[in-house]
Amino acid sequence: RLSTTGVWNSNLIPLFIFIGGGATMSMMYLARLALKNPDVSWDRKNNPEPWNNLQPDHQYKLFTVNMDYSKMKKDRPDF
Repeated sequence: RLSTTGVWNSNLIPLFIFIGGGATMSMMYLARLALKNPDVSWDRKNNPEPWNNLQPDHQYKLFTVNMDYSKMKKDRPDF
């Protein structure tokens, strides 16, 4: 019915696609931060400090510039 009355504008279709894609990507990024970031602790009883279990060469950032994690030295003590 929208196409017969002229209310539906075909020029708005790319706008809806890009807004939907941006919203989807932002939700996926927030889910990645909530699940993969060592600063977030969902289980406080079994693992209250998950950031202490990470190795120095573990990359948890999405994008790093000029950083080679395989060549980093261990700079903290074992707990």
